Amino acid sequence: MSDFPQTPFDSIEGAHQYIRLLLEAITEGKHDIQHDLQAAAGTPSDRRIEALHLVEFKLAKLEQLLHSSSRLLNDLRTLRRLLLEERREADQAPARRVG
Repeated sequence: MSDFPQTPFDSIEGAHQYIRLLLEAITEGKHDIQHDLQAAAGTPSDRRIEALHLVEFKLAKLEQLLHSSSRLLNDLRTLRRLLLEERREADQAPARRVG
C-alpha cells in the first residue's frame, strides 16, 4: 500500500476539497435556478415553474448534506491529528525498564 494518495479520495483532505468544490457548484446552480425562476414568472408554464422549484428544493437538500459531510470530514481530520500526535508522543517516550 502506498503512503501517497492515488486519487482525491485517498485522503481526508482530498475528500474535503472535493466536497467544497461540490458546494461551489451547488451555489452556482442555485443562482441559475433563481434566474430561471424569475424568467419563468412571466410565462404561463406552471409545470416548468414547479419543476424549477423542485430542483431548487433538491439543491438545498443536497447543500445541507454536503455541509454536514464537510463538518464530519473536518472532525475526522481533527481526530486523526490527535491520534497521530499521541502515537508520536508514545514513540518518542523513553522505554521503561522493568527490573
